Amino acid sequence: MSKADIFNRIRGGLHVPSDDSARRAAVKARLDARQRNLIPQRAQLPENERLRLFIDMADEAAAELIELHSAAELVGTIENWAQENGIAHLVTASDEQIKSLDWSGNGTLVLEERVAQVGDEASLTSAFCGIAETGTLMLYSGQESPTTLNFLPDTHLVVLRASTIVGPYEDAWQMLRQATDGSMPRTVNLITGPSRSADIEQKLQMGAHGPRRLVIFLLHGE
Repeated sequence: MSKADIFNRIRGGLHVPSDDSARRAAVKARLDARQRNLIPQRAQLPENERLRLFIDMADEAAAELIELHSAAELVGTIENWAQENGIAHLVTASDEQIKSLDWSGNGTLVLEERVAQVGDEASLTSAFCGIAETGTLMLYSGQESPTTLNFLPDTHLVVLRASTIVGPYEDAWQMLRQATDGSMPRTVNLITGPSRSADIEQKLQMGAHGPRRLVIFLLHGE
C-alpha cells in the first residue's frame, strides 16, 4: 500500500472532505505567521546579561570558550591553541569569515579547505549565531560550510561573534529566515557543548556522536 493510499484512508476515517483547500489555507496562514511560543524569562535579557548567560551556559555544557577583543587576535590565538594541544592540521570551512583571516604568518599550522573525513583531528568553522538560553551554537550547511566539519573531527573550533548572540531560540530562527530570505538551508545544526552520551552503563562517554572537544573563540570586536 502506498503512502498516498494510507493518508487517503486516514482522511476517510476522519471524514475530511475531498476538497480541503480551506483547511490547507488555514494551516499555511498559521505557519506563515510564525507565532512565538512561551519564551523563558532567563532568555529575555539585556545584551550584557545575555552575553554572560551564553558564556555560563556554554561552560556548563563543557565547551571551552576563549574570549578575544578583535579578529586580529584570532589567527595567533588559534595557532597557539593548536600548538599547545598537539594539533598540526585544520580542516576549514570556506566561508568569508574564515577565508578573510590572514594566515600568512610563520605558524606551522596546516590548513585545508574541504569537507571533513574520518580521521581528521580538528576543524575550524564559524557559527551563524549563539543562543544564550542554553549556550548553543547555530550553524547551517551550504557549499562553503559542509556539515561534516561539525561532526567528524575529534575537535571542533568555532568562531562566534558576540554581536550575533541572541536570547531565545525564536530570535535565532528569525535571524536565519532573514539571512536566507526565507529559503531554509538543507541542514541546521544546533550544537551545545561537545558530543557525549551516558547511555551505556550510565558512564559518560565523550565524542559519542561527534567531536570530543568544542572550542569557541568569542569575538567581542570586529
